[in-house]
Amino acid sequence: MRDEIQCIAPAGDICGEGAVWHPGQNVLYWTDINRFLVHRYDPGCQTTETWHFNEPVTAVNLTTDPELLLLVLGSNVSFWSPRTHPNLRRLYSLETAFDMRFNDARIDPRGSLWVGTMRNNVGSQGENLDVDFTEGVLYRVDPDGTFSKWKENIGISNTVAWSPDRKKFYFGDSPANTIYSYAYDERTGAIIGESVFLAAYPHGLPDGSVVDAQGHLWNARYGGGCLIRVAPDGEIDRVVSLPTLNPTTCTFGGPELKTLYITSARSTDRLSGSVFAMDTDVGGFPESRFQLLTI
Repeated sequence: MRDEIQCIAPAGDICGEGAVWHPGQNVLYWTDINRFLVHRYDPGCQTTETWHFNEPVTAVNLTTDPELLLLVLGSNVSFWSPRTHPNLRRLYSLETAFDMRFNDARIDPRGSLWVGTMRNNVGSQGENLDVDFTEGVLYRVDPDGTFSKWKENIGISNTVAWSPDRKKFYFGDSPANTIYSYAYDERTGAIIGESVFLAAYPHGLPDGSVVDAQGHLWNARYGGGCLIRVAPDGEIDRVVSLPTLNPTTCTFGGPELKTLYITSARSTDRLSGSVFAMDTDVGGFPESRFQLLTI
């Protein structure tokens, strides 16, 4: 595999996050949590478009309607289309203490959204707040808007991913420096049997992740300046050094899903807050889509 890292979008994000590749549009979407932004990068013409919102946006997800995206914002989950911006159609609101917010999120193979919460560390002007990271919860939000709790007492919810055979679910807690694995039941959408997949890795903390077609998990190491590729048995397969200290998440894109896109958060290095790209020999697999209900 190649380790040539390119800076493709010097966006200057405070906290770039929530990236997803849209195969129908051949573009990459991602967010800047602190600046309340959604970006869209077109690799064909190498341009970036940006939309502004009234609160933090933490993740972008696909739906079964190619024109409609499912945004995770600080306080709610809503449907959104760039064509009708700024209109949002709310699916679910966070019904908990005002000092909590949503964070990392992804769609499961059944078409439901898995999203975790954390203490809100973003102020009304996008400033970072000093908080104690406690009481986070992992939720599943189904297409009909119902929700269920699956894990509590989380520091910062990060890493939401599934194995290619749809039998394993991965979830991370950044302050605990731990990524967990669970058995996933595609028929019911349940997760059972929590076990430690990766813990106490010495470089940075686990942020967002994506799984490739061979079942290896790529994890962005916030504060560690690298990505790690972890084999299904939990052994470290590769370490890829990055030109930025705080990578935040990664996703596969491009025509063959063999380009790994990496977002980042601001630090002291020159390219911090940019989006990077790396070509890989082993690609990913298509992102699942939120299952819209038919009327």
